[in-house]
Amino acid sequence: MPQLNTSYVFKTDVKYRDIWKIAYPIILGSIAQNLLNITDTAFLGRVGEIELGAGAIGGVYYFAIIMLGWGFGIGTQIIVARRNGEKDFPAIGRTIDHGLYFMVPLAILMFSLMKFLSDDFLFVMMKSEEVKQATSEYINWRAYGIFFAFINFLFRAFYVGLGKTKVITYTTTLMAIVNVVLDYCLIFGHFGFPEMGIAGAALASMIAESTATLFFIVYTRFVFSSKPYHLFHFKQFDPKLYFRIIRVSLPIMGQNFLSLATWLIFFLLVEKMGERQLAVSNIIRSFYFVLMMPMWGFASATSTLVSFLMGSKRDNEVISLVYKVMVLCLSGVGFMVLLGLLFPHEVVRIYTNDPALIEASLPVVYIVSLAALMLSATFIFFNAVSGTGKTLVSFLIEVITLTLYLGYIWFIIVVYQGNISTVWTSEWVYATLLGSMSFFYLKSGKWRGSVV
Repeated sequence: MPQLNTSYVFKTDVKYRDIWKIAYPIILGSIAQNLLNITDTAFLGRVGEIELGAGAIGGVYYFAIIMLGWGFGIGTQIIVARRNGEKDFPAIGRTIDHGLYFMVPLAILMFSLMKFLSDDFLFVMMKSEEVKQATSEYINWRAYGIFFAFINFLFRAFYVGLGKTKVITYTTTLMAIVNVVLDYCLIFGHFGFPEMGIAGAALASMIAESTATLFFIVYTRFVFSSKPYHLFHFKQFDPKLYFRIIRVSLPIMGQNFLSLATWLIFFLLVEKMGERQLAVSNIIRSFYFVLMMPMWGFASATSTLVSFLMGSKRDNEVISLVYKVMVLCLSGVGFMVLLGLLFPHEVVRIYTNDPALIEASLPVVYIVSLAALMLSATFIFFNAVSGTGKTLVSFLIEVITLTLYLGYIWFIIVVYQGNISTVWTSEWVYATLLGSMSFFYLKSGKWRGSVV
C-alpha cells in the first residue's frame, strides 16, 4: 500500500467558509436543476408507466451525449482556475474563446447524431414497441437543447473556475421555473397549449436551457466585470492553447461520456426486465440525484480549489483541502439521506400515485441511500485527481471502474436474474472502486508538479 510522505503535507489555510462560498451557489443551482428532473419524472409518472420509462431512457441518452460538452467544460474550468491562481487573467478569456472554437462544431456533430441516428441505435437494444415510440418522440425535441447546453457549460467553466459561482444559482433557478411551468402546460395541454405528453416534457426542457443561455449572456455583458479577463475578444487563434485545452479536457470528456453511456446500458438492460422495473428505476434515478445535490457543488469546488492551489505553488496543501471538502460533502449528503429515510413513502409519492409502483420502489430507496453516502466521499477524491490536471489518470480510473461495474450489472440481470433491488446494489460497487483507486493515487503523490 503506498504511503503518503507527511513531511510534504501541510494544513491548508483554505477555510471551510471558503469552500462553502464556492460550493453553495452550485448546490442551490443543483437543487433547481433537480427540480427540473423531479418535475419531468413526476408529471410523466401521471401520464403512464410507458412514458415514465421512456423518459428515463431518453433522458439518460441525452445526458450521455451532452456529457462530452460537460467534460470539455470541466477541463476548461481546471485551466481557468489554474490561470486564476497564477494571476494570468487575460489568459482566462483566451481560454474561454478557444473553448468556443471547439464547442460549436462539437454541438453541431452531436445534434446531427442525436437527431438522425438515435432511433437506429436505440431501437436495436429495446424490447417494448410502446417504449420505443415514446423515447423517439422525446429525443426528437430534446436534441435541440444540445446547442444551448454546450454554451452554458462554457459559461459555467468561466464562473466556477474563478470561484464566482452565484450566477450558477440564478441560471439554474430560472431554468427550473421555466421548465416547471412549461411542463405543466405542454405535457397536459393547459392554458391553451397543445397536449404533447412526453414530447412536451422534452420541448419544455429545451426552452428552459435556452433561457439559461440568454441569462448568461445578459449577465456577462451588463452585470459582471469581465474586462480584466479579455473575454470574447477573439483576437488571434492560438493552436498551442487550443490543443492544450483539448489535451486536458479529452480524458474528462471520455470518462463522463462512458459513465453516462454505461448508465444508458443499465437502463436498456433493465428495460428487458419489464416496464414496471424500468418505471421504478426512473423514479430511483431522480431520487438518487436529489440525494447527491450537495455532492455536485463540493465536487466542483474540489477541482477548482485543487487547481488554484497548484497554480499558486501550494501543492502541499491539496490533501488537507480534500479532507476538508469531504467532511462538508458527507455532512450535506448525510442530511439529504436522513430526510429520505425518515419520509420514504412521501418521497416516492412525489413521482407516482400508483400504489404498486410505490411499494416496488421503497426497497431500492434504502439501497441508493447508502450508495449516496459512499459516493459523497469517493467522488471528492476522484474530482481531486482531475483537479491536479492528471485527467488521463482519472479517465483510466473511470474506465476500470465502469468495466467492472457493467460486468456486475450484466451478471445480476442476465445470469443471476435478480430483482430490481439487487440490480441497484451496483452503485455500491461503483462507489467502492472509484473511491479506492482515486484515494490511493492521491496518496502516492505522483500528481505533484503537474502542468496544464
